[in-house]
Amino acid sequence: MSIRSDAAGAGGAMPPATGLARRGTHAAPPTVPVWDPFVRVFHWSLVGLFVLAFATGDEIEWLHLAAGYAIAGLVALRLVWGFAGPEHARFGSFVRSPREVWHYLRDAVRLRAPRHLGHNPAGGAMIVALLATLAGTAATGFMMTTDAYWGAQWVENLHEALANAMLVLIGLHVAGVIGAGIVHGENLVRAMITGRKRAP
Repeated sequence: MSIRSDAAGAGGAMPPATGLARRGTHAAPPTVPVWDPFVRVFHWSLVGLFVLAFATGDEIEWLHLAAGYAIAGLVALRLVWGFAGPEHARFGSFVRSPREVWHYLRDAVRLRAPRHLGHNPAGGAMIVALLATLAGTAATGFMMTTDAYWGAQWVENLHEALANAMLVLIGLHVAGVIGAGIVHGENLVRAMITGRKRAP
């Protein structure tokens, strides 16, 4: 969703401006709610659970399994929320075609990418990639516990490859968050904590 449509909101009304400059001082710019509580809890819970699962993979099997099942549950809930949640949580608001993602990345490299109130096209593509990779990691992890695939080396290899792919995606995600934050002058980590971003 572009900032033009985000700015319009419901009925095209802009939020009232607050925090105007007074006597030469400038208060914080007005903010608007973007990330709902579920999205924020999902995001940070997933961070903690993935770290736990990755750290306990070869050490504490029961904890690794518990973290894996919790991740699978979170991913399932996020898929539901992607269709039933509020505007900025819905897949329809940020999943774009490969062409649009490519154009956004091209503009981002040139430092000309527009600011998006919700996820930008590259961020939307990253969310899809992360969810798909997490789902695959959880599925192969579960397969390893079944009689049909117990001891199957290819399943274990695929599980480990997907977990390592997650590390690469996480690195790209963090780099994108830092880059977009610098270009647009906002703290995106704080936004995922408070749920609010600078108004358009």
